[in-house]
Amino acid sequence: MALLAADIWNGKIYLDGWVKPSGGERAVVSPSTGAELGRIGVSSVDDALRAASRAAVAQRDWARRTPADRAAVLRRAGDLWLLHAEEIQTWIMREAGSIAAKAELEVVTAASECYEASALPTHPSGSVLPSNEERWSFARHRAAGVVSVIAPFNFPLILSIRSVAPALALGNAVLLKPDPRTAVSGGVALMRVFEEAGLPAGVLQLVNGGVAVGEAIVSAPEVRIVSFTGSTAAGRKVGELGARHLKRTHLELGGNNALIILPGADLNRAASAGAFGSFMHQGQICMTTGRHLVHESLHDEYVAALTSKAEHLPVGDPDSGQVALGPIIDIGQLQRIDSIVHDSVAAGATLSAGGTYSDLFYQPTVLSDLKTDHRAWAEEIFGPVAPILPFTDIDEAIAVARNVEYGLSLGILGDVGQAMRIADAVPTGIVHINEQTVSDEANAPFGGMAASGTGSRFGGAAANIEAFTETQWLTVRPEIAPYPF
Repeated sequence: MALLAADIWNGKIYLDGWVKPSGGERAVVSPSTGAELGRIGVSSVDDALRAASRAAVAQRDWARRTPADRAAVLRRAGDLWLLHAEEIQTWIMREAGSIAAKAELEVVTAASECYEASALPTHPSGSVLPSNEERWSFARHRAAGVVSVIAPFNFPLILSIRSVAPALALGNAVLLKPDPRTAVSGGVALMRVFEEAGLPAGVLQLVNGGVAVGEAIVSAPEVRIVSFTGSTAAGRKVGELGARHLKRTHLELGGNNALIILPGADLNRAASAGAFGSFMHQGQICMTTGRHLVHESLHDEYVAALTSKAEHLPVGDPDSGQVALGPIIDIGQLQRIDSIVHDSVAAGATLSAGGTYSDLFYQPTVLSDLKTDHRAWAEEIFGPVAPILPFTDIDEAIAVARNVEYGLSLGILGDVGQAMRIADAVPTGIVHINEQTVSDEANAPFGGMAASGTGSRFGGAAANIEAFTETQWLTVRPEIAPYPF
């Protein structure tokens, strides 16, 4: 049987097993064709609260499992991603509108996340502390309990698994709420992989739904930690709700990331990097290159080179052949992209390429002659748009790069010495010198600052252990201590 056979999950959620929800069903629709791919079950608030309660019970036994037992489940999950790669990739292409290379990247990364997480159960779990008392003193990391993971549509598999895998490996139970638009590749796929890998029932629960369900799995009393990836506006609301209920809330949010092209940079390579940074997955990535800052000596040539690339990138249904860009996820997002582009043109920007669409397919777009108050420069677009602005010297580049509310990713192309100076001067969670802004690895710390989130809470043993455990102080004496009372 196929891993994602529809008769297993169609119209259901996972609540200690595949069951009919009390919230009804929702169609899973291909953004490329409009075809219905299946129907997911929709959780009610009561379903979500029951999932939290059952997860808390299952977590206690899971946390008591030996490190070897938990590690084995994670390793088997990693193997299963690769075993079923073709099937899962097809779902990512059809459901998220991803091109084949991006879908393949998601599956390979999912396997890597599980393999990396499989080392966490045997990672040192604390430290010995000096003490002025006659005792042993320790700080130890313990499973937090129940973790809620709320993931977005754009990289539905990666942005779910990077929290789910380490949280499970460290002994937690997880409530997973994928975006309703990508609930199969971002939810069902994870549920099925861990089910087949031998994860005990109840340790991972799948809840589908909208805002009310999201609020329920943040505020549920059993939930200790919330891991949210999504827009800054939604993240502020999740953070506020989490604070109200005294939950540790990890937020990975939006970005308006700058790519700085220094004088003397290789023009052809810079234009290739810029095109990838802005147009990969239709620009629907938090790390997308949203601002191209180009030294005035290269500006006109860079605009021409990027325009040429945009005009020659094929756009279409990823499931029908070799394309570079697929569809925007839905009509609401497409209309927002288009309004930003044309508001900026009306304000004086030049449309050098693109700015048109058919159905949900938006042409790769290049904007020049921008000002910093134009919407295309000031806002996160989340679409295949490359806004370009010239700069005269390094100080100006630093000032313009800093002049944004976000702080996620920065790319700098050209002289390494100048790039090092810029890297030290621009506050951002990620810096890539001689690379564009989009990159991720399972063992690397990932996260942003300011409006981009609450810092590096994903990737690598240190970040994951801090994110998904509680630190406990423990002391031991050979006998009961004497007291003056």
